[in-house]
Amino acid sequence: MKKILIASIFLFLGTSSYAQQIDPLLTSDVEDQEKWVENIMNKLSLDEKIGQLFMIQAYSNKDKKHTAYVKKMIKKYHIGGLIFMQGTPEKQAELTNTYQATSKIPLLIGFDGEWGLNMRLKNSFRYPWNMTLGAVQNNKLIEQFGERLGEHCKRIGIHVNFAPVVDINTNPENPIIGNRSFGENKYNVTEKAIAFTNGMQSTGVLANAKHFPGHGDTSTDSHKTLPFLDFTLERLDSIELFPYKELFKINLASVMVAHLNVPSLEPKPGVPTSISYKVITELLKEKMGYNGLIFTDALNMKGAANYAKPGDIDLAAFLAGNDMLLIPEDVKAAVKKLKSALKKNLFTEEKLNQSVIKILKAKYWVGLNNFTPINEESIQEDIITIKDKLLYRSLMKEATTLVQNKEAIVPIKELSNTKIAYVKLGDSDNFAFTNTLKKYTQVDIISEENLTVLLQKLEPYSTVIIGYHKSNETPWKSFKMTEEELIWLEEISKNNNVILDVFASPYALLNIPDFKNINAILVSYQNSKVSQEISAQMIFGAIEIKGKLPVSINQVFPEGTGITTSNLMRLSYTIPEEVDMDSKLLSKIDSLTTMVVDSTMAPGGQVLVARYGKVVYHKSFGYQTYDKKQQVKLTDIYDLASVTKILGGLPMIMKSEEMGLFNLETTLGELLPYLKGSNKDTITMKEALSHVGKIKPWIPYYLETVDSISKVPFSNLYSTTKSDNFSIKVAENLFLINSYTDSIYKKIAEAPQRKTEGYKYSGLIFYLFKKYIKDTFHKEMDELNNENFYLPLGSKSLGYNPLKKISPTEIAPTEIDDYYRHQTLRGNVHDMGAAMMNGVSGNAGLFSNSNDVAKMMQMYLQKGFYGGKRYFESKTIDKFNQRYYENDSIRRGLGFDKPSLDPEIKASSKYASANSFGHSGFTGTFTWADPDNGILYVFLSNRVYPTMSNNKLGEKDMRSEIHNLIYKAIQKTNAYFN
Repeated sequence: MKKILIASIFLFLGTSSYAQQIDPLLTSDVEDQEKWVENIMNKLSLDEKIGQLFMIQAYSNKDKKHTAYVKKMIKKYHIGGLIFMQGTPEKQAELTNTYQATSKIPLLIGFDGEWGLNMRLKNSFRYPWNMTLGAVQNNKLIEQFGERLGEHCKRIGIHVNFAPVVDINTNPENPIIGNRSFGENKYNVTEKAIAFTNGMQSTGVLANAKHFPGHGDTSTDSHKTLPFLDFTLERLDSIELFPYKELFKINLASVMVAHLNVPSLEPKPGVPTSISYKVITELLKEKMGYNGLIFTDALNMKGAANYAKPGDIDLAAFLAGNDMLLIPEDVKAAVKKLKSALKKNLFTEEKLNQSVIKILKAKYWVGLNNFTPINEESIQEDIITIKDKLLYRSLMKEATTLVQNKEAIVPIKELSNTKIAYVKLGDSDNFAFTNTLKKYTQVDIISEENLTVLLQKLEPYSTVIIGYHKSNETPWKSFKMTEEELIWLEEISKNNNVILDVFASPYALLNIPDFKNINAILVSYQNSKVSQEISAQMIFGAIEIKGKLPVSINQVFPEGTGITTSNLMRLSYTIPEEVDMDSKLLSKIDSLTTMVVDSTMAPGGQVLVARYGKVVYHKSFGYQTYDKKQQVKLTDIYDLASVTKILGGLPMIMKSEEMGLFNLETTLGELLPYLKGSNKDTITMKEALSHVGKIKPWIPYYLETVDSISKVPFSNLYSTTKSDNFSIKVAENLFLINSYTDSIYKKIAEAPQRKTEGYKYSGLIFYLFKKYIKDTFHKEMDELNNENFYLPLGSKSLGYNPLKKISPTEIAPTEIDDYYRHQTLRGNVHDMGAAMMNGVSGNAGLFSNSNDVAKMMQMYLQKGFYGGKRYFESKTIDKFNQRYYENDSIRRGLGFDKPSLDPEIKASSKYASANSFGHSGFTGTFTWADPDNGILYVFLSNRVYPTMSNNKLGEKDMRSEIHNLIYKAIQKTNAYFN
């Protein structure tokens, strides 16, 4: 007889005339599910059935007394489930195993994880809040988000996650929902909720839509009081109930009923919806046809607890139609009331059975019919993964929203003449934001307590970026601007072009009285490190902006507002897996750079790795010198030595050829009249730049200017003070006579040619071109490079004679010179010939940090395009990045070094493609770009400190070893590279 009853209840729950066509709690093996439920039901006593209705609180951050209490409740009252609160994932998994072992029937474990386990648990992953996700237009990402939350829950034994929140937040003053809502548009909220539910339930974790019938348009918190909603049935049906109706169609497993006072649904004064028969049974179950699992909201919340005392409220909730009673205040009193009511025929055992069967069906649905203890090992590795980090970044990139953009100020395109300041508003951190802004160009942080003084300081700036930073700790933290902040924003906007970036709820914009003077407004939603990094990159066009406002801002910015921007193809900054590289393998660079320092190959340096225009490894290592007093920072700059050839000499050579001033067959005699008739007259540009012109490798000009014994510079050629005749600075307090420059050109012209044919590296051609460029363009090479390349690229540390603009403390010392200049070289070029050219040569003289080298190299890698600007035609890059003498076993391009054709010679990684190019520098520098694999690599060091006789870095070929490792980190080709 009992078996017939169970089957009929299964049938009733699946085919009621009002119900969904498919019961959301039925599994594909429904017959096995029915048998398991029937078997359990046949063994349950009345007390055990009543116990299944309760889900009580459990904490993983409390003492043994609490654990003993929960175990006692499980044993004594046979409770059906636990909702875990604060603690850690590891401790929760441990306690879940303990409690499951205590319970006769497997416990249904619940959890509030709206934005992930981090909503309750420390040391777990935090995803964005729903308001942030409401701005995302790609709902496939929301489904992936739901899936990852489900996987996290399942990993630590959670069976029902009380999410998604489907409240439509039409009230900006809502104190409890707000950021927890996907927004104010019912269609957007519903689409997000459906995607989330599909994702989470695909992992075998029950989704739970809350807070029925709708908590979005309230101005009070149901945790503290009973919110009042005076809406018509038509309004509720059209807005609040809309997501539920759509979710029921896709088999939403469970619903949570809120504590709300809604007279149009429940006419009895003050009766919360959570205990209303009209709301739960007549509306939710009968009219809307829902037959999934129904939970009350927490019964200890004042919205319910103020209505009736413990026990009475639980009975009322059950009679109203709820299946599970969440967080009862007094289980003992509740059980007593329920048993008494049953005896008084206030409800039947059949009604009790219906709820218990639904609970057991849900337990089968989540796999509790085959419960196995949770694996307590490696939980952190499983719930904080690269997959999560990638998804988080994708969500933030899709969410960030541009709501105003006068004169298309965002993204910032022009960097040469744009002077940018940053001003902070708000009371939270901003380091990641400002640090990332500075990667693109010089951005000065201006702070001042007095507004008048601040405005004066901002006068020289063409653009001011204002970051409004509020706490990212919880979605309930205040997001409102203070009166003072509103005044400051208004005054700065009157006087400067302003980009306002809001790292808080979009509702933070509500109190701004006028937007007319603000040029651009970016809503970044949350003040997380990743959000700050991504938003800064968007301001400079490294990432396009796609988000749409999920809520309205007065009548100015309607819901759905969102201006899209294009990608200017500047370097962006992310994690390796975004470009199919392995973080763990790439992190092995750390050990190699440690070896560099520990083995005294160099005191320190920087390494940058990018792929497809995305920087995925960027670290400094070691110290500026071996005394270990000053650690290397990413902003420190290094003497690039011969890397100057491709970043300093070659750009204007390529530009001149592109302009038609010469071609590759033009001879040096035609180009440089003073070489006419010399032994270099007939050497073509192609031969010279490919190093096959038989030009002498180098000339130690300085030796003829110093005493051969003492190495002291001759006093007739040098002065310790600068003057009209002695203006060529070769080092601190050491100036060369001006006339000596002509002597250098004469020595090059008269130098004998090599007798042997073939390849021999020579830097002399790059000395000659300094004069050609000056004679042709009537400007010095450093000025032309600054104007045409470095400043427009935002490479402000890249340049000659850095002491003119950079503090010595930010420049790594190059060498302690005891043979010519007799001082520590710090900011003065190491190369003696370049020093004698006033620090400016195509051969050497450039200084830079790794980030600014990367910009120039990425521009080459992108065939002359960067930051929305074309610097070279694609064919020009191809022309110079070509081996013209490959048949003669010569690897070089025109100016660019290329991979070795001889396996015994290591010019770069052995894995670098034939199309790759770059250069190395004597001081311990190296940069290489590979178009075929999208790889860009920069290595900077001062290996010549304290003396250039130390060549351990070259002997160990450490730069190429790191280069090899970069290729091995490409995930899709690991098998090949290994």
